[in-house]
Amino acid sequence: MSDVTSVTLTLGTIAAVLSIPCWIIFFSGAWRMVQTIRLGQPDGTRLFPILPRFKQLMVEFAAHTRMNKFRTVGWAHWLVMVGFLLGSAAWLEAYGEAFNPHFHWPFIGDWGPWSFLMEVLGIGIVVGIIALIIIRQRNHPRRPDRMSRFAGSSFWQAYFVEAVVLVEGLGVIFVRASKYAVYGGSNVEYFFTRWVAELLPAEPLLVSIFAVIKLFSGLIWLLIVGRYITMGVAWHRFSAFFNIYFKREDDGGVALGAAKPMMSNGQVLELEEADPETDSFGAGKAEDFSWKALLDFTTCTECGRCQSQCPAWNTGKPLSPKLLILALRDHTYAKAPYLLAGGRKDMAGEEIGLVDSDGNPDEAKLAKIPEDARIEAGRPLVGESTGDPATDGIIDPEVLWSCTTCGACVEQCPVDIEHVDHIIDMRRYQVLIESSFPSELAGLFKNLEVKGNPWGQNAGDRLKWAEDLSFEVPVYEGDFGDTEYLFWVGCAGAYEDRAKRTTRAVAELLHIAGVNFMVLGTGETCTGDSARRAGNELLFQTLAQQNIETFNDVFEGRAEKQRKIVVTCPHCYNAIGNEYPQLGGDYEVVHHTQLLNRLVRDKRLIPVAEPADNTTYHDPCYLGRHNKIYEAPRELVAASGATLNEMPRHGERSLCCGAGGARMWMEEHLGKRVNVERTDEALATEAKKIATGCPFCRVMLSDGVTARQESGQGEGVEVVDVAMMLLDSVKRGLPDTVTVGSKRSPAKVAVAAATAAPKTTASMVPAEAPAAPASEEPAKAAPAAKKAPAKGGLQMKGAKKAPGKAAPAKAAAPEASEAETPAKAPAKGGLQMKAKKAPGKAAPAKAAPAKAAPADAAEEASQATPAKAPAKGGLQMKAVKKPGAKAPAKAAPAKESSAEPASAAPEPEAISSEAPADDTADSGASAPPKPIRTGGLQMKAKKAPGKAAPAKASLAEPAADEPVPAEPAPEEASTTEEKASEPAPSTPPAAKPRGLAMRPGAKKPGSKQ
Repeated sequence: MSDVTSVTLTLGTIAAVLSIPCWIIFFSGAWRMVQTIRLGQPDGTRLFPILPRFKQLMVEFAAHTRMNKFRTVGWAHWLVMVGFLLGSAAWLEAYGEAFNPHFHWPFIGDWGPWSFLMEVLGIGIVVGIIALIIIRQRNHPRRPDRMSRFAGSSFWQAYFVEAVVLVEGLGVIFVRASKYAVYGGSNVEYFFTRWVAELLPAEPLLVSIFAVIKLFSGLIWLLIVGRYITMGVAWHRFSAFFNIYFKREDDGGVALGAAKPMMSNGQVLELEEADPETDSFGAGKAEDFSWKALLDFTTCTECGRCQSQCPAWNTGKPLSPKLLILALRDHTYAKAPYLLAGGRKDMAGEEIGLVDSDGNPDEAKLAKIPEDARIEAGRPLVGESTGDPATDGIIDPEVLWSCTTCGACVEQCPVDIEHVDHIIDMRRYQVLIESSFPSELAGLFKNLEVKGNPWGQNAGDRLKWAEDLSFEVPVYEGDFGDTEYLFWVGCAGAYEDRAKRTTRAVAELLHIAGVNFMVLGTGETCTGDSARRAGNELLFQTLAQQNIETFNDVFEGRAEKQRKIVVTCPHCYNAIGNEYPQLGGDYEVVHHTQLLNRLVRDKRLIPVAEPADNTTYHDPCYLGRHNKIYEAPRELVAASGATLNEMPRHGERSLCCGAGGARMWMEEHLGKRVNVERTDEALATEAKKIATGCPFCRVMLSDGVTARQESGQGEGVEVVDVAMMLLDSVKRGLPDTVTVGSKRSPAKVAVAAATAAPKTTASMVPAEAPAAPASEEPAKAAPAAKKAPAKGGLQMKGAKKAPGKAAPAKAAAPEASEAETPAKAPAKGGLQMKAKKAPGKAAPAKAAPAKAAPADAAEEASQATPAKAPAKGGLQMKAVKKPGAKAPAKAAPAKESSAEPASAAPEPEAISSEAPADDTADSGASAPPKPIRTGGLQMKAKKAPGKAAPAKASLAEPAADEPVPAEPAPEEASTTEEKASEPAPSTPPAAKPRGLAMRPGAKKPGSKQ
């Protein structure tokens, strides 16, 4: 059937003729876009593997996984997207309908399913675009307080695209309705347009008119889009497919976690061999970015999702990730004619591309380049605004350095733009080439270079956090043995007062659970996270390579999966786990919340939940968005008995604390402080505790709470680490007689201890317990010596105590109930290990050097029998006090007789653990050679604050008129030498708040100066 008339022929011819220049302009614009993108640095990592990348593209396209992060928008955009793709077939069909109203595609045009699809398509386009128009108007920048995500976007371009899409959708509906009015059809295929057809006359010419209107709207779109190749709101319909396919992570992940390595000419830059004259040190010019970065700039849709999530933008800073990308896009395309003509400048700004035979600028060639392009080529990529368009910087330094690298922009971007990588690249150039960076970073870089930590503290202080623990923390000294985890304490965990509490809590929990771990002590240095985020790639690689060398020494001979590291800082977690592999360091890294959660699930930690205050949890950016760890810390909060009140922005939309991207070490001069903004959100939940899993976050939120409490808000609110909450709940489940767990369930240990009698621990046995004379039945002590040690714990040797077990007592007297039992005969041979106490039995008391004692202790000592002389040998393990209890008193060796009060002993003097073995030669006792210690730092013993220093190891001489005590067993011989190297246990004084304990000249992050 043909309804071709002269009118329809004329309409069709006009449409066909006018479409030719429109198509030419469109394709020429596309070609200029491709040429511009090719100006970027090569990057060969984006093409392969093909199948995983293509699969991810299809998932994001069909399921709209990225767009659906904003659910109110996702469904509407999906309708418009599908309408654009399939609607293109309906639009091209209009060429034929303009000539012949009855025209349709061969084969499928009159096929029922295709016709039904077009019906649904037309309706979907109209419904979807109307929804998007309403959403844009409801989020219009006319809203106050920078709340609109569309602030800074081009509205005429958005309105133009929305109008064209709406006309196209209506065109599909009215062409089908007019066809139904003339030719009829199935009521199913035309289930909607048949009702519209009742309003139209049965006129074939009307079909051609509607087709031409639909066709012309599309031609206008081709014309405008071809002229404005920076119209991302239109061009993303094509470029987004490529941008998603070429995304950084081929497994479908976003460009977070590890920062992109610094590359030049398509290769990772080797800093030792790099040449600033020929290599790109980051991005100092538009052409220094990779072609993928230029594709990112091109693809930006100006939707503003990144802007709505940015902590800098939401607190009044000048940084908007969207506006930054748009500025880079506009600059790149404005400069492109100059670059395409062969122009190029050196670092001094001199022309080196278009030059004559003498090396001077070729003015004739430069004159052929549009003036705007030449002016744009002279502008610095990063620089302050001068008021002169020829010298204004493209990106203001305040914009560049406001970024916290939290990754909220990358996480929310629907077309996978890699904002953080581009910001870090620009920072690299500013630091390494321009030496232009905020003044506060100079102190950071110096401290990292000289001291190996941001605080500028001495490496010898890295173990101070462990001084007041009730057990000895194993320290790596060349033999990792069968240790399971290396506990990476980190700089904050070692030096920052608040973070030290987290470190101690984690160490205690690992100890209670019987986890075999070890620390590096002075062997640690900063991971370099802050240096890399600040752009100092050289310093980062120096620190990273030093740590990798240390790790490789520790884990020598172990498979990659057995190189386990547990960290408390998400920044360390990210650096070691995600960035060190770029330099050849592959390790199995876990965050402490992950490990502790696993221990709770395995019943190695038994938290006892009690009704607790409401708690809100703050997701650290480098734990959450960067590494997708959301559930483990929340499960620990629940296990501790707290009621979790989530903040409005949590999970992947959590607001940054303000410390990332090296902002921890920089002051905030503009807008509201990010940490105060986050604190306000936390306080609004009316929670009494703000929990987190990052030392940086804890510092920033603590400072925010302090600032608000000064104004009368948030009274009684405390910022804690999740590990501290868990430790409190676990300790609630341990009876007084059990201080540590084992590889068995701590609950079983608790039951066994609770049912045993008498309930006395080593720390509860008086130090003045009398020693049994050697003349009374030595055979009775034999069964105790034969008792097999309990299994579990870390089974560590040397100077390390087995976590999960009660501490073995040193040179102990028998139980109080068996005080008359004669002393044990010395054991011969074997490992000379000290006997462990049986469950339910009191631990034997320690025999220690004489020490000044209170008056009541002196009276008891005056009535005691002579104490056994401490013996040498054995494993030199010291008894630990029960957490929360006073240190056990030490039995003083008698000088003349047991009638002498202990207080008559002279004040002892501390000696180092390296004291020679003949320090006790005057005792007259024979002892085996002192064994070499396998743990600890071998540091000189320090005096515990507020306590007398431990006495030098010496043996008591028995009085002439007293019976000579039996020779002590070798397994008790460690007291003297071990005591010489250990400070007296004591309850440490409460630490005064000291902020970040930074050196003079540096600032305390999170508070005003």
